[in-house]
Amino acid sequence: MLNKQQISEVLNTMGDMFPDAHCELNHKNPFELVIAVALSAQCTDVLVNKVTKTLFEKYKTPQDYLDVTLEELQNDIRSIGLFRNKAKNIQKLSDMILTEFNGEVPRTRDELVKLPGVGRKTANVVMSVAFNIPAIAVDTHVERVSKRLGICRWKDSVLEVEQTLMNKVPKEEWGVTHHRLIFFGRYHCKAQRPGCETCPLLDICREGKKRMKVKKAV
Repeated sequence: MLNKQQISEVLNTMGDMFPDAHCELNHKNPFELVIAVALSAQCTDVLVNKVTKTLFEKYKTPQDYLDVTLEELQNDIRSIGLFRNKAKNIQKLSDMILTEFNGEVPRTRDELVKLPGVGRKTANVVMSVAFNIPAIAVDTHVERVSKRLGICRWKDSVLEVEQTLMNKVPKEEWGVTHHRLIFFGRYHCKAQRPGCETCPLLDICREGKKRMKVKKAV
């Protein structure tokens, strides 16, 4: 397991590799971000951005999503995976934002996870990106990279990965850490073909060393 100093060095290296690491879901306000993140489950940001480009022109407010039939909304997001369920959740969360939160996206995790289709990861993204509240959202990239590098244990749950990162990374760096880990996992340390040969973190990466040994042995 990496210690705090090693983790700091690892994250700084990721920062050098991806100085512009940021949320890649296009949005203009917290509500649009909630919709975009809800749509992104088991779906790429690229596809979500393609859909929301027209979606956000048609729907500006929670009420707009309630003023159409469920079938119409489903058609508007049909190219997204699980579109039927996501359309239902979007209408339900829109209604809840209007009736329980005075038309405003809530800022706390406890309130955000009450919204249909919004889990802990989504809530953390919204808190961090929309409201600049320190949070680390653990998606597949964050989990994979954290475990490969030895920041966390292989057997750790998603929540344990999040808690480990929160314990080992200064609170004021949680937001940027989330984005750096995602960019590193999305564009370099990929699930199927991680770039171990050219990785500046190879010397410290337990998984990378193992993979390179296997390659040399073949």
